[in-house]
Amino acid sequence: MDCAAALCAAAAAAVVWYVVLFFRLRRRRRRRMSPPLPPGPTGLPVVGSLLSLPPELHLHFTELARTYGPIYRIRLGRKLAVVVSSPALAREVLRDNDLAMSAHDMPAVGRLYSYGGSDMLYSPVGPTWRMLRRICVREVLSPSSLDAAYGMWRREVRAAVRHLGASAGREVEVGTQMFVTVLNVITSMLWKDALEAGDGEDRGRVGREFRELMGEITELIGQPNVSDLFPALARFDLQGKERKMARVMERLDGVFNSVIERKRRKNKEAAEKGGEKDLLDHMLRLEEEGGDGKTPFTMAHVKALLTDIFVAGTETTSDTMEWAMAEMLLNPEIMRLAQLELDQVVGRDDVVEDSHLPKLRYLGAVIKETLRLHPIVPLLIPHRPTETCTIGGYTVPKGSSVFLNAWAIHRDPSVWKDPLVFDPERFLGADVGLDFNGSNFGYIPFGSGRRICAGIPVAERMATYILATLLHSFDWTVPEGTLLDLTERFAVTMKMAKPLVAIPTPRLHNPEQYL
Repeated sequence: MDCAAALCAAAAAAVVWYVVLFFRLRRRRRRRMSPPLPPGPTGLPVVGSLLSLPPELHLHFTELARTYGPIYRIRLGRKLAVVVSSPALAREVLRDNDLAMSAHDMPAVGRLYSYGGSDMLYSPVGPTWRMLRRICVREVLSPSSLDAAYGMWRREVRAAVRHLGASAGREVEVGTQMFVTVLNVITSMLWKDALEAGDGEDRGRVGREFRELMGEITELIGQPNVSDLFPALARFDLQGKERKMARVMERLDGVFNSVIERKRRKNKEAAEKGGEKDLLDHMLRLEEEGGDGKTPFTMAHVKALLTDIFVAGTETTSDTMEWAMAEMLLNPEIMRLAQLELDQVVGRDDVVEDSHLPKLRYLGAVIKETLRLHPIVPLLIPHRPTETCTIGGYTVPKGSSVFLNAWAIHRDPSVWKDPLVFDPERFLGADVGLDFNGSNFGYIPFGSGRRICAGIPVAERMATYILATLLHSFDWTVPEGTLLDLTERFAVTMKMAKPLVAIPTPRLHNPEQYL
């Protein structure tokens, strides 16, 4: 017993010695660092603040900012995270230190998602990233490309109206219907072959399946992973997240392989007939040529870029529209004003066209206010400094993770009047000057700087067109006895914890106008 007691005492002393040494060394490192690290919670040895993290990370980070200020550090395992939650400091990160902060922090599962870092999201700024962004901007996101794709948009949105018309008076899952519509639009733009989702139950089933697939990808990217927090343990994949992502990507890769094989078979015939080219045609030609003469372009780049477009384009756009519909259902007067504008601009005897969109100022304000109160990527994509920077008078070390809490900035009472009130009027008026270009750091739903989201033009145009058509075609109500639940579910993208269910009722003089 004496021997056992002695061993226990020795072990306890060793633990105490280790903890004391740990804090002494950390204090010594901080004293040597000038300027110092940002303030923040002390955390535990080895694990830091990891054990205290709740699922709703954006809320937790906002609470910590109330204690430690608009910039603070938090140790998550072996990773140092720095969280910024004020417009002035966001400017320092995204503009003043744009180049040093231009890398995105790629999680372990991101290597699988991005085909080994071959995509636009996780590629470091350099020749490959510039080539991928150039392909996207020129072939998909340019005004001429969007104009050329309008016929496809029109077809798919009208198919959605027909489906909802057949469901009139019955409950529909709004997010799923919007997701499959956006998915069809994007698929048409990429390879001019819309997802054959059919009508009725089949359309909803296919939409749910694809939405679940995209949701799995974003959740796996956004969830804490031991492999990221303790790099020495990464090879063991202790939580199995890389294995899960591998299975998800295998399913998505199967879809891509099938489409690419079909494309290759049709390309010769299309070339002989001088057929119209789409983005996939362009990428396959570039892949066959080995690149643009300066930068290699491989099949991994083709698939990684397709993945970026699908995940970023479908989830973010459909989630934004679901939040907008939920807020308008909660605030019926706002829906009434949006529909009144549509009646004035479009009329009840006509259909919404692309040419009407610039005149729908109030509906545009509804979408902007939706993205203020419910930014779809609430912490943006974490940045990873490629060199040590000074932000807000504090050292932000090279290789740390830098989070910009757009959710907190958009609800800051020092920036926004009545920040928790859904009020589209705040975006109207000649002197407002708030848009999506990232120049006002109090409003950064798409980020700012060289890493600003490349898909802003298509996202804004698509969301406005689809919402305008659905509000013009139908009145919307919640099922009797149902209370709207706007609880958020945090992942990389912000979702409604409970999917929105609503009932469409035709409102046009001629319900067959959109047929």
